[in-house]
Amino acid sequence: MNNQIAISLAVLIIGLFVVDHFWLHMGLPVLAGKEFSRLIDFIIFWR
Repeated sequence: MNNQIAISLAVLIIGLFVVDHFWLHMGLPVLAGKEFSRLIDFIIFWR
């Protein structure tokens, strides 16, 4: 992965959160946090 791809992905992810905040109102940051917490619990279980 080079810098251009990394920056493009970061802009897309930040753009998705901005669009969600102003137009979609789906609560993506909360959803992402909950799913990340579930992922950590799953990884800890299999450790």
